[in-house]
Amino acid sequence: MTLDEKTVPAQAAAPHRRKPVPRWLLGVGPLVLIAILVGLFSLLNAPGLGTLSEGVPPKEEVAVEDIRLTPGQIEITVRNEGPDPVSIAQVNVSDYYAMFTQSRETMAPLESTTLSISYHWVDGDPYEVALVTSAGGKIPADIEAAALSPERGGSFFALMALLGIYVGVIPVALGMLWMPFVRRSSASWVRVLLGVTVGLLAFLAIDATLEAVELVAGNGAFGGPMVVFLGALTAYLILEGTDAWMRRRQELGATGRPAALPPQRLALLIAIGIGLHNLGEGLAIGSAYAVGSLALGASLIVGFAIHNTTEGLAIVTPLAKQPPGLGRLVILGLIAGAPAAAGALIGATVYQPALAAFLLGIGAGAVAQVAVKLLPLLKDTSGKTFTPLTGAGIILGLGVMFATGLLVQA
Repeated sequence: MTLDEKTVPAQAAAPHRRKPVPRWLLGVGPLVLIAILVGLFSLLNAPGLGTLSEGVPPKEEVAVEDIRLTPGQIEITVRNEGPDPVSIAQVNVSDYYAMFTQSRETMAPLESTTLSISYHWVDGDPYEVALVTSAGGKIPADIEAAALSPERGGSFFALMALLGIYVGVIPVALGMLWMPFVRRSSASWVRVLLGVTVGLLAFLAIDATLEAVELVAGNGAFGGPMVVFLGALTAYLILEGTDAWMRRRQELGATGRPAALPPQRLALLIAIGIGLHNLGEGLAIGSAYAVGSLALGASLIVGFAIHNTTEGLAIVTPLAKQPPGLGRLVILGLIAGAPAAAGALIGATVYQPALAAFLLGIGAGAVAQVAVKLLPLLKDTSGKTFTPLTGAGIILGLGVMFATGLLVQA
């Protein structure tokens, strides 16, 4: 038998190899099947499950998002947080059933409606407001002390911008005046100041998280408190990923490892983190003033100024050995302080609790990421990060922020 005769049967016996399925099709295929099944399930109206809701009253969960008072009228914005449609049938104001109109007759899940209630309220008086649904449920929307809501005109927005400058830009700029003191401090004192900075940022992260959770504690729409931690984690990962990408682009040192984080960039990260925090702070201030629930007197402005002045110190401390030019300091100050003005403007116009909580969460995650980046700079000559000096600095930073925070309780 020749060689050709031997190879023919072997080739005939070999199985035919099919062309492999494209990898993208393997990933998209299950998604298409899931979409088809969900579409059929909805089109057929959940076959076999229709009887489960028979005899069960609708679940009504409605949150009050905004209350505005104008002459002879009360405007209340509410949002449906439950799974069933909700209709507002009656409005009771201090045992009086008032006439009202609404922007939407029936609220589907996550939809909102604004009720315009005809009622001649008296300045300074409290009112118990109850929104009665078509199913008989009652939604409380009490007014502790009636006050005319400010008009949202040009002068109002100018006031919000000025307020943001007062509580954001000016205090941060004043805090940055510690730059000469930081430059002339010894290495031990610089580590103490860095510890103070870590304490300041840690307090800001905790304070922003608690404030954000409080905003949505009774509001389950859009995830409730989960949006706070989602915002914090998003900000932390974005800043961490951005920093890692920038460090990989630098030249490697003699050891083959990325170079240490430059002080200039660390100061920029601190300014960004504080700016995001001040954005959420300004948002809360603007929204509170817009509904007339915050007394923005001179003492409150002074309290905010003292509280936020320490943020300027946090920015300039990493620059002790590499002082920047005046222009760069101005830019860093604006990055940290100007978002307070932007937040006040946003809060005065399109305030929404879930959005405010998300932005506060972003600020908390940003300052937490920067605080972690500062820890390696606390090391002394023996390589220890936490020493009595740095520990005292961290405690001092926390204490200063707590004490000045008491001045802005409203």
